[in-house]
Amino acid sequence: MKKFFSIVVASAVVAAALAGCGGAGSDSTADNTAADNTAADNTAAADNTEGGEGAADGASFKIGGIGPVTGAAAVYGQAVKNAAQLAVDEINAAGGVNGATIEFNFQDDEHDAEKAVNAYNTLKDWNMQMLLGTVTSTPCTAVVEKSHEDNLFQLTPSGSAVESIQYDNAFRVCFSDPNQGSASAQYIGENKLASKVAVIYNSSDVYSSGIYQTFAAEAGNQGIEIVAAEAFTADSNTDFSVQLQKAKDAGAELVFLPIYYTEASIILGQADKMGFDPIFFGCDGLDGILAVEDFDTALAEGVMLLTPFAADAEDELTQNFVKAYQDAYGDIPNQFAADAYDGIYALKAALEKAGATPDMSASDICEALKVSMTEISIDGLTGEGMTWSADGEPNKAPKAVKITNGAYAAM
Repeated sequence: MKKFFSIVVASAVVAAALAGCGGAGSDSTADNTAADNTAADNTAAADNTEGGEGAADGASFKIGGIGPVTGAAAVYGQAVKNAAQLAVDEINAAGGVNGATIEFNFQDDEHDAEKAVNAYNTLKDWNMQMLLGTVTSTPCTAVVEKSHEDNLFQLTPSGSAVESIQYDNAFRVCFSDPNQGSASAQYIGENKLASKVAVIYNSSDVYSSGIYQTFAAEAGNQGIEIVAAEAFTADSNTDFSVQLQKAKDAGAELVFLPIYYTEASIILGQADKMGFDPIFFGCDGLDGILAVEDFDTALAEGVMLLTPFAADAEDELTQNFVKAYQDAYGDIPNQFAADAYDGIYALKAALEKAGATPDMSASDICEALKVSMTEISIDGLTGEGMTWSADGEPNKAPKAVKITNGAYAAM
């Protein structure tokens, strides 16, 4: 059987890359212990995507969410929506934030920048006070322009492009693209997986092209020769025979795939049919590949992913979260779910640290959170002692998982 490798980054490597991103810790630690209630008991709240219902203005904090729940990246958005609602329900059941409840309203953007901006405007009409989103990088980069203009606080769980949090009102839970690209090259080089590498990337997507650029910059330092760098776009993402043939003809020992899971599943299938059997190495965008319809998951056996979350981890927080998520939604949560869950609890901790109240304007809340986000420390699903710096970047140790017997297993 093929071996498909993905990114496993030693803590020391990424810790060094992230050394400048750590925020100051504080005495404000989010209580992330999963409550006994589940989102199944709050179906009406989970389905509140129209916005007009719920507590009156000033009685509860209004958190918006944006991401794809339909389309090619729906696995990501649905996971974020579900996990965020689960966290909201837990917090409300435990007494809320500074005594106030949270309303959560999630809008679909279909992984499209224009639709994400439309979703943002819909949430503004709902009187959103802060945003958890967007889920993917290109829509997030479009929306952050609007949230910056409005001085509305934005915390993306998984928008990893540098531009996605380029303003002081924006923070993120996940790691950025540059860290993934350079760390991928370092891992391939240090573990001597290959000296001749081909890259297949999406030049129309900031996530994919951003990782490729930093990978290429670091490759030479690791003794890696990029023998083929083959791009595709959103309009040409179903047939990769040309790119794969060029990689094969160039003698590529490894193909680096800094892309999302849908295209990756097609590439693996087409490479198998043409008898091309290199090592395949991917980043966190491959999370979700096991859920692709009609994909032979045996092709993903042995895939390793840089991910902050492993559903089979044995700590109590993870076990409680996985059980609650499965009870509510009948599925195993992925890293995007974990990022969103931690994102809601980070907002809770920051709001409490700032002493914010729901009668404050969105701009006043934003000003308060710009400071308090750099003063909190939370123990979450995606990292212990997580802190944030003023540039919005998180500081936490990375984790990795490996696909074994059709499931993600902690390394």
